[in-house]
Amino acid sequence: MATTSEGSSQGTTQGAPSKDTTSRGTARKSTPRRSGTSRSTTSRRTTQATSTSTQPKTPIDQVGEIAERAVLVPVGASLLVGDNLVSTVRGLVTKYRSRAGVERELKRYERRGASARNRFERQVRRTRTRFERQVRQRRSLVERTVRQNRRRFEREVRSVRKDLERQSSQVSARVEKLVADAQGLISQ
Repeated sequence: MATTSEGSSQGTTQGAPSKDTTSRGTARKSTPRRSGTSRSTTSRRTTQATSTSTQPKTPIDQVGEIAERAVLVPVGASLLVGDNLVSTVRGLVTKYRSRAGVERELKRYERRGASARNRFERQVRRTRTRFERQVRQRRSLVERTVRQNRRRFEREVRSVRKDLERQSSQVSARVEKLVADAQGLISQ
């Protein structure tokens, strides 16, 4: 990644020596001095140097940077994969080097399997208990609703029966009265 001499001279501080003294000197003489703190000037220079170093100015520099990235990214990724593979193989070799190590790992796997089985069984029991509770609640709700409806129906039937009996007794009393009045008229 190439930078221009002007960009590199901007990034230097006031007291540091520079390789290109002529361009630095002419650049200083041609620009007017600003009043203010030296801290803001230093941070401004640092910002300019950072932006100059990360973004190439010419299209050729940009193409060079893209090509460099295109090569370095896969190389870095393959190196990381290789490192991970080597560390995994070393870990397996140290774990399974002896019979005691193999037995220790088998016991570890067995404990892990047993804990997973126990967790699954607890979950099944909880689910079954929850399901049974919901079934009991729904069944009791249905039974309660049926009892309430049956009582209401029986009450309505008794009420209707009483009304019918009262009305039939009234009708029979009227009929008897009419029959008696008719017989009284006929016998006169």
